[in-house]
Amino acid sequence: MADTKKLFIKTYGCQMNVYDSERMAEAMGGAGYETTQTPEDADMILLNTCHIREKAAEKVYSELGRMKALKTDKPDLKIGVAGCVAQAEGQEIMKRQPAVDLVVGPQAYHRLPEMEELIRKGKRALDTDFPEEDKFEKLKSRPKAKRAPAAFLTVQEGCDKFCAFCVVPYTRGAEVSRPVDRVITEARDLVERGVREITLLGQNVNAYHGEGKNGKAWSLADLIWELDKVEGLERIRFTTSHPNDMQDDLIAAHGECKKLMPYLHLPVQSGSDKILKRMNRSHTAESYIRLIERIRGARPDLLLSGDFIVGFPEETEEDFQATLDLIKEVKYGQAYSFKYSTRPGTPAAERPLVDEAEASDRLQRLQALLTQQQRDIQDAMVGREVSVLLERDGRQEGQMVGKSEYLHSVHLDAVGHKIGDIVKVKIVESKVNSLTGALI
Repeated sequence: MADTKKLFIKTYGCQMNVYDSERMAEAMGGAGYETTQTPEDADMILLNTCHIREKAAEKVYSELGRMKALKTDKPDLKIGVAGCVAQAEGQEIMKRQPAVDLVVGPQAYHRLPEMEELIRKGKRALDTDFPEEDKFEKLKSRPKAKRAPAAFLTVQEGCDKFCAFCVVPYTRGAEVSRPVDRVITEARDLVERGVREITLLGQNVNAYHGEGKNGKAWSLADLIWELDKVEGLERIRFTTSHPNDMQDDLIAAHGECKKLMPYLHLPVQSGSDKILKRMNRSHTAESYIRLIERIRGARPDLLLSGDFIVGFPEETEEDFQATLDLIKEVKYGQAYSFKYSTRPGTPAAERPLVDEAEASDRLQRLQALLTQQQRDIQDAMVGREVSVLLERDGRQEGQMVGKSEYLHSVHLDAVGHKIGDIVKVKIVESKVNSLTGALI
C-alpha cells in the first residue's frame, strides 16, 4: 500500500484565504494527501497568497526561492502558488520561477486534484480562470474531521465597488453569493463537527444576495436569521463590510438576533471627503458617522473595528487631521491601519505619491490614537460580565483561552470545562492585548 502523500500549505492574508486553504486541503485529501506542518516533510507545497500588502509578489518570489532549495534533496517535491498573487501574475510566476509546478487562482482551486494529476506526469499547470461551475460544490472532501469551536464560512466573493487602491475586483472577480441552502448545509456540517461560532466571510459580505428558498435573492440579514435556527450554532459574526451596503434589516438584526455578536468590522479608510472621493468609496465621513449612530442605536454595546489608509495620493495634513477627527468621534475597539502602497493596475497607481517620511509619520500618529482607544475600551471591560467561548488551553495548568462576544481574547482558570464550552466570566484585569477573567 502506497504511503499517504503530505501537503504543506502556507497561508497569507485575510480570513478568506484561511478558509480557502482549508478547502484546498480537503480537495487534496480526496486525492490522497494529508496535511503536514513542515515543508521539509511535504510532497507538495502550496503558497496561498495575498495581493493586498506592500510588495506582496516579491515576498512570494522570496519564499519560492527558499522552497526551491528543498527540491535539491527531494526532486519529486511539487510546488504550487495559489490565491490572489497567482491570479494577478500567473504567467509571470511560471516564467520567473521554473521550480513552480502549478499556479491556481482563487476561483479555480477545486481543480487542484486534476492539476496535481497533470504535474505528476511531468507537466506544468496554470489555471487562473473564473469558471462557471460552483467551486464549493465541486470539492471532494476527505473524511469529516473534528473542528475547532470557531470557524470561517465563505458566503460571498468578489467586489463590484472598484475602490481606487484595491486589486480585489481584478483577482477575485465580480460579486457572487452562494445560495442560502448551500450555506446552511455547510453550517450544519460545521456544527456537527464541533463548531459553535461561525464567521461569515466575503470581500463585501453585507452585499450578500444569495438565492433563497423562495427563489428570490436573500439579504445578509435574511441569511443570519436562517442561521439563527441552526441548533448547536451559538454565535454568528460577519466580515468584511462596506458602509454603502449596511441595510436597515442588517442594522435591526444587530439589535434583535441574540446569536449575532456585538462586533462589527466596518472600514471607512479615511475621514476626508476629498480623499474618500479619490478612493471611489461612494460615501462621506458624515454619512459614515450617521450610519454608526444608527447601528449603535440598535446595539449600544457594539464594539467597532475599522480599516484606515494613510498617505493616499494627494492626502494633505488637513485631510489626515480629518481622519483623526473621525476616529476621535467614532471610537474604535480594534482597527487595522496601513500606509498606502501602489497596486499595479489600480486607478490610484498612476497618481503622485505622498512623501514617504510624511506618510510614515502620519501612520505612527494614527496608530498611537487607535492603540489608545483600543486600550481604553479594553480597560473599561474590567468588572463586566461576558460570555467566553473556550477555544484552546492556556500556558498554565488549568488555564484556558477564549473569545468574548466582543472578540477580546480572555484568559481564565477553567478547571472542569473543555474546549467548545461557553462560560460566564467576570473580567478582572486588562493586559496589553488580552483580558483576564474569573468564572462566575
